Amino acid sequence: NHAIEFNSLFTPAFMVDVDKAKRNAQRMIELCQKLGVQLSPHMKTHKTLECADIMTGGSQRCIVVSTLAEACFYADHGYDDFLYAYSFPFDKVLSRLDLFQILLDHPDALEQLRKRPLKDAIAKTEGVELTGVYAHCGNTYYCTGVEQIQAVAQETTKLTLQFMEKLKAVGITCKSSIGSTPTCSHPVKDMAQLSEVHPGNYVFFDVQQSTIRSCCPEDVAVRVLTRVIGHCPHRNQLLIDCGWPGISLDGAGKLPTGYAVIEGHPNLKLLSMTQEHGRVEPISGQLDYSKYPLGSLLTLIPVRSCATAVMHPVYHVHSKGRLVGKWTPTRGW
Repeated sequence: NHAIEFNSLFTPAFMVDVDKAKRNAQRMIELCQKLGVQLSPHMKTHKTLECADIMTGGSQRCIVVSTLAEACFYADHGYDDFLYAYSFPFDKVLSRLDLFQILLDHPDALEQLRKRPLKDAIAKTEGVELTGVYAHCGNTYYCTGVEQIQAVAQETTKLTLQFMEKLKAVGITCKSSIGSTPTCSHPVKDMAQLSEVHPGNYVFFDVQQSTIRSCCPEDVAVRVLTRVIGHCPHRNQLLIDCGWPGISLDGAGKLPTGYAVIEGHPNLKLLSMTQEHGRVEPISGQLDYSKYPLGSLLTLIPVRSCATAVMHPVYHVHSKGRLVGKWTPTRGW
């Protein structure tokens, strides 16, 4: 019985529908193939080997990471050709890969890099090699709908390509990379002139992505399972065992349904949370407590899967309603 399987889990539990994750990843692979650009998926949303394998199609190359812990984790497990997508961190370098690329956004950072050579090849040269120009379309997260997302994609692509032309005019050729899941989910034609794209959230998606129309609600591959642990009729509320460390405070509770969408219960709102409790109340009317017995399960769809996933030490993976395994993410910086 599938319900009994899920009921056996300790809650709050982070759940991954592996079939949806695979579909999301395959769709992005096909979009990039159609554009003719390299897909360099970002690992920061999930930080697992299993999902990295799905996103890279098993190649174990061309990935983007946001922490040195991620870089070490993937290097330890045979991955290579990384971009450390973070303004140059003066305390963090990694020298045991064939290709380890970092971001610089200030001349002082280049000076610091020169003082701390990554390996002999750089130490024996006068400088470092510029391998590419990287832009992230974070402003797509303020968009509403595909038209606005594509306008940002067009502007970012145009500015990046213009900058590439300026580099070319002074004899510098390198690759160009732009990202963000919304942009890459709805690419514009000119993006075919770029070298690569680096989205990451798309493998899981979340409420934010479906709200701005990066995806459909049914594409969201993750949930948080939580239990009803209290009835508070004097407040017209339920208590659940998911506090903010189980779902995050991302979104600031601004959805009509509060800090998450409660699947199958459109009239319920996750109003507030303490560290270990969540308070749920109806958007309108009185709660029928008979529908939510103590110990019963509710399913939360997170506003931002990146922020929610990082709260959990293990992901419970399911397919067609059955638990099929666990994924253990790396943690730290």
